[in-house]
Amino acid sequence: MATTAPMADENLFEQIKAQDQRFFDAFNACDIDTMAQMFSPWLEFYHDLSGLSDFEQTMQATRNNCQRNLGLERTLIEGSLKVYPVKELGAIQTGKHRFCHPVEGTMDCGTFEFLHIWKRDGEQWKIHRVVSYGH
Repeated sequence: MATTAPMADENLFEQIKAQDQRFFDAFNACDIDTMAQMFSPWLEFYHDLSGLSDFEQTMQATRNNCQRNLGLERTLIEGSLKVYPVKELGAIQTGKHRFCHPVEGTMDCGTFEFLHIWKRDGEQWKIHRVVSYGH
């Protein structure tokens, strides 16, 4: 008989939701410093098309995207966010998000799935692992 893992309590859910919002507000504004502070220095970013990257590679790719002035914006798909506690570490966040940017007068958008592992470091939350897929 299969069992379902318990979702996080409301407090943890709201904490992670707020961290997600903070991170992607920085992403949408190309606030590189805030994004760098929110990533763990031991970041592993797994992307189904581009493979594995570490903190430095991820930050360089982010700087490159911002310099290209794509106007890329991320929106969390309403109702898709799920948060699960990870004992003595932090939380697992899953969901779907939509990325859009203008191309020749129209919006080019895609909806993708993600998994973030958030590590609690004192009072701060850091994105420790990212899995981005469905591209």
